[in-house]
Amino acid sequence: MRILLVASAYNSLTQRVHAELRNRGHAVAVEVTPAGRDVVAAVDRHDPELIVAPLLKTAVPREVWTARTCLIVHPGPVGDRGPSSLDWAVHEDAAEWGVTVLQAEEEMDAGPVWATAEFPVPRTGKSDLYRGEVSDAALDAVLTAVERFASGRHSPTAQDGMPAAPGARTRPPMRQETRRIAWADDPTATVLRKLRAADSQPGVLDVLLGGEWFLHGGRPEPRLRGRPGELLATRAGAVCRATVDGAVWIPELRARTGPGVPRACKLPATHALAGRLPRLPELSVPPLCPAGDGAPWSDITYREDGPVGTLSFSFPGGAMSTGHCRRLLAAYRAACERPTSVLVLGGTRDFFSNGIHLGVIEAAPDPAAESWANINAMDDLVEAVLTTTDRLVVAAIGGNAAAGGVMLALAADEVWCRSGSVLNPHYRLMGLYGSEYWTYSLPRRVGAATAERLVREALPVGAGQARDIGLADRVIECPPARFSAEVTRLAQHWAGSSGAQSRLVAKKAESERREAVTPLAAVRERELAHMRRIFFDPGAPYHALRRAFVRKQPSPAPPAVPHGFADA
Repeated sequence: MRILLVASAYNSLTQRVHAELRNRGHAVAVEVTPAGRDVVAAVDRHDPELIVAPLLKTAVPREVWTARTCLIVHPGPVGDRGPSSLDWAVHEDAAEWGVTVLQAEEEMDAGPVWATAEFPVPRTGKSDLYRGEVSDAALDAVLTAVERFASGRHSPTAQDGMPAAPGARTRPPMRQETRRIAWADDPTATVLRKLRAADSQPGVLDVLLGGEWFLHGGRPEPRLRGRPGELLATRAGAVCRATVDGAVWIPELRARTGPGVPRACKLPATHALAGRLPRLPELSVPPLCPAGDGAPWSDITYREDGPVGTLSFSFPGGAMSTGHCRRLLAAYRAACERPTSVLVLGGTRDFFSNGIHLGVIEAAPDPAAESWANINAMDDLVEAVLTTTDRLVVAAIGGNAAAGGVMLALAADEVWCRSGSVLNPHYRLMGLYGSEYWTYSLPRRVGAATAERLVREALPVGAGQARDIGLADRVIECPPARFSAEVTRLAQHWAGSSGAQSRLVAKKAESERREAVTPLAAVRERELAHMRRIFFDPGAPYHALRRAFVRKQPSPAPPAVPHGFADA
């Protein structure tokens, strides 16, 4: 069937729906359309049999929905309406929520229902929830709705004939007045809930050290205490701020800018506050910071389960700055000193890695020099994984990965993905050649022809397709909350299997053959020669593309998605 996806942004859900529909044999075109007239033009151009809108912030024009079936993915249960559905669910600490696929009509979110799916709401950030439980439920509902439409026998159900879910109602957009933190009154649980409901976008507007900032993300601090609103300490780029009954860590800040001023970048909090921060204690954490309740917060943690060590990391947006890479490399080396036979890299929900930190690069006094430092730090990390020969390494991708983050995973002996993962193994859309030893690792995995196609087409790859083409070794079917436990169970089984030792022997022999035929130093030198030319050329498209991406400006390049059914 010819399906047109229309979306306000080619976000994670749109990419997943795109990849899964293509994988099921549908001819899928994608149009990123910011306004109604663009939707009309897209429909006229593609003449689809069905229109699906995974993320659409504007109403579908009447002339479209009266002529064709247009399915809207609403991140709320039946009876819920409004543009801030998920924000309200997290803000109000809902235990369960849902996704509704409904038909576009005059009133937004009020059309008849084609499919629904429910899910539990863990206490995690809105964006993590969206890429996890919401994405799983939305995909199930979309696939059901598409199957029902294709049958020609199904009629959608009017919403007034269906019971509304508990808490579902028509609600206004969530404004900063609702999100605002009252530091003198709000307990830690309330502060965290407000931060979680706005973690990636739009952030919580606040006043700090004489400036206005959007706060992004939040983690509880078990021990530190102080005057409510006071900054207490720093750690790993985050700042700790006191509440009335505890404290929270805030990893990222974004400066508020006025009209006509380019949007500021989201940055590690200490980076954003450079020059403003008072003298605060920097609370160091050991390279192998323990995980679990009561442990000090860290974006890098380690645990051992018998013969399996798990080195987990969680960087906002999956972006890895020079500092992130160097700290993770130190932790990786420390983990390799432990008496384990299998080392799991990752293993948490949400992003694995998206490669270098474009926001830190954009905000640097010399973006070219910071780009160069960042890619070299990424290469150092990937090289350490590639050259580990005394144990087996598993890259466990619980969420999405892109660019250098995919290549970091491919450096491991095996790649295990959760069923909801989406991989983007390419660099072209940011105007980059790429590094992280991709010219060695990617063809080794999928073959030269498929590697060339992946980087040229620059399309998202779902977990099932990744396994089919050799990009991944295992797909783990489980909810996001179960991923870590399932990875540990499987890794323990692998560590105790008869094939583990022979695999390790073969790995050492392969490493020796590789160095004799294709030395890693030569691979790195060749890739970095391309990257250096791009970074230090002021006219290279990379600089404009990076700026537009981190500042949420219109891209100087054409929409970075396929535009015709021939791509299916």
